[in-house]
Amino acid sequence: MKRIYIFIICLGILAIGLIVSSKCINLNPFKTIGEELDSFNNVSVYYNGAVNHVEKRNTTKDGYNLGLQFQCVEFVKRYYYEYLHHKMPDSYGHAKDFFNPNVKDGKRNIQRDLIQYTNGSISKPKINDILVFQSSWYNSFGHVAIITKVTENTVTIIQQNAGPFSNTRVSYDLHQEDNRWKISNARVVGWLRKE
Repeated sequence: MKRIYIFIICLGILAIGLIVSSKCINLNPFKTIGEELDSFNNVSVYYNGAVNHVEKRNTTKDGYNLGLQFQCVEFVKRYYYEYLHHKMPDSYGHAKDFFNPNVKDGKRNIQRDLIQYTNGSISKPKINDILVFQSSWYNSFGHVAIITKVTENTVTIIQQNAGPFSNTRVSYDLHQEDNRWKISNARVVGWLRKE
């Protein structure tokens, strides 16, 4: 019986070690950190390797903080800066911090200077909106992406740093119920829009 407990403990330690290393080490031998994977409106998505990999902070020539290079936040802020010419008043924070739970649906999120919508909003998501995901057991920082396409039933995003084997483009079901638009993903808390 004692051997079984030791075996289970060793398996648990091994599993934890694998999870931690998968978040820090590039497990995909077919991609190189910094490699361009995709683009939307001429703003590139780059490969980051492991989700927690960080080499340096990316700032613009005028000193605006875009975020940690090749992270999801860096892509979203770079997209808004380069394509939409938008600087966020609060240029720091993790992906999950983009959504302020104290801001009501359709009101201004002053930290980002964007209109914020909750998942279950009266406003349908639009192209160029920032989709915000809450944290998960695997990623305590949350996630952000840019909406590239909206149909009556789906929303498609482009994302950076979703994981070493993840796709840059993903679609989610979208439905309307009681005059409210909801994206069918439990981690999506809402979206932000420049108006």
